[in-house]
Parts: sequence; structure tokens; C-alpha cells
Amino acid sequence: MSAIISIKNLSKTYEGGFQALKDINLDINKGEIIALLGPNGAGKTTLISAICGIITPTEGTITVGGHDIQKDYRAARSMIGLVPQEMLIETFESVTGVMEFSRGLFGKGKDSEHVEKVLKSLSLWDKRNNKLMTLSGGMKRRVLIGKALAHEPDILFLDEPTAGVDVELRKEMWNTIRELREAGVTVILTTHYIEEAEEMADRIGVIDHGEIILVEDKKSLMQKMGEKNLKLHLKEKLNSIPESLANYNLQINADGLELLYSYDVQQEDTGITALLDHIEEAGIQYRDLETKQSSLEEIFVNLVKKS
Repeated sequence: MSAIISIKNLSKTYEGGFQALKDINLDINKGEIIALLGPNGAGKTTLISAICGIITPTEGTITVGGHDIQKDYRAARSMIGLVPQEMLIETFESVTGVMEFSRGLFGKGKDSEHVEKVLKSLSLWDKRNNKLMTLSGGMKRRVLIGKALAHEPDILFLDEPTAGVDVELRKEMWNTIRELREAGVTVILTTHYIEEAEEMADRIGVIDHGEIILVEDKKSLMQKMGEKNLKLHLKEKLNSIPESLANYNLQINADGLELLYSYDVQQEDTGITALLDHIEEAGIQYRDLETKQSSLEEIFVNLVKKS
């Protein structure tokens, strides 16, 4: 894939010495969905603001579609649609008016068909003549997405796009974002909802203390860093682990009726076969077993702890 956004050696230090971004290097591919995860204050919004030309980096370069965001701001910015966290919209304007105004800001002529298409995709068509002040918080959030798409950008930034949005509407918005990706739009989102990244993203980036900890294909990340757990449901309560099983680092749950074994999914020999043989030799009987792989949330928490 070709990179539509290229970030090289990017740093941002504010007055007073606070370094919000530290030597960021990242290529974002055309047509992908990449999710940036990180705790509050990690640098996610600062990174987006730098790419969109809202703040000026202290060091480094950013190109968008081959255009330097500082030297050729207008061309670079015209390729970008931004949905910020804040509800920065004119409350007395109509939904359609917001869309048309946004197109005008980027030098685009009136296009009723495009506006209709975007509003329908966001389930806003029946609210097209409503003043924004009459809409719910979730609908206002959808209007922000529509506003960002009004000038037909190649890249869409979504900074916490579903904050304050109910579960049903969140899933509708996920479908809209997937459709945008299928239409060739590159989508970069920051989110606190781990399931949002796990559901939609092609790649996951983890940022903490202004540094990119890793950027990895979602499936590869979960295979490389996830672990699987084998849970044995015992027929009888087990008070302690026999010495013959000490090498397996087993855990007994609180009531003594479950035996837990963790193993690396990358290991060629997981040790499960030998473990089950030794459990049988120890006279431990179980009525059922199940396996579970680490979720993206568990992987994320472990990464941030280590950073």
C-alpha cells in the first residue's frame, strides 16, 4: 500500500517545556482504518492537530498526499475531514446549512446530491431542515461527521467520534465508517472504546507519553501479544496444586473448582497435551474445558503498563 500520510521525526514541545510528542514516525496507508489508542494525555489529539495543521510542530515533517502540511497547507488540508471531540457547530444553523457552509470553506460548489448522500448515510436526512439546537447529542455528533465529509475529503480524522453516543447509534456509525473505507477514504480514529478499535480497525497504534509504542496489524498484534487461557472445570474442589504440576504455573480460582493455564499463542508446543496427561495422572477429574484468547483491551493495558 502507498502512504497517504507520512510523518517523520515529529516532536512538539510547548512553552514551559512540556513535550507532548516525541520523535513520532508513522506512515498511514491509503484506504485503511487505523485506530490510535492511548490514555488521556497520551498525545492522540496533539498528533491529529499537528497532521491537520492546527498546531505547528517543534521538529519534523508531515506530508499529506505528497503535500507538506506547513509549506502547502491549503492543498494538504483540503484532503482532510476532521471530526473533533468538541461540539464546535453553529446551534442556530440548519443541518443542510452546516454542510453547505463547510463545502464553501474548501472552495467547493453547491452539490445537493452529495449532501443528500452523506446525510442519508448518517440517518440525518429527515432532520436536514432542523436547527442544530433541536438535535440530541448523538445527532449533533453525526452532524459533525457530515460536516467533515461535506467537501469530499480523501482522509477522515475521527477524534473520539462516538463519545456520548448510545450503543445502537455507535454501531450504525461503525457501518458508515466501513462504507467510507470501502469507497477509498482513509480513516484515522482515536477512541477510548477498545471494542471500537477491535471491531473496525485494520491497524492499531498505541501512543503513550507522546511516543508511539507500536503500530501493528490488528490480527498480528493479537497473535503476537495475546495469550490464551485454558480453563478446566473440575468435578471436585481442589485445595492445592500437586507438586507434579508445579512447572505449569497453574492457578486455582476462589472456589477451587476451576484450574487455569495460560500459554503463548506463538509457541509451537503449548504444553496442553502433556498438561492434560499429568492432570489425569494426578487423579484430578474435570467435567469440561474451554479456551479464551486475550482481548485487545487486555493487550492494551499491558502495553501501557510497560511504557
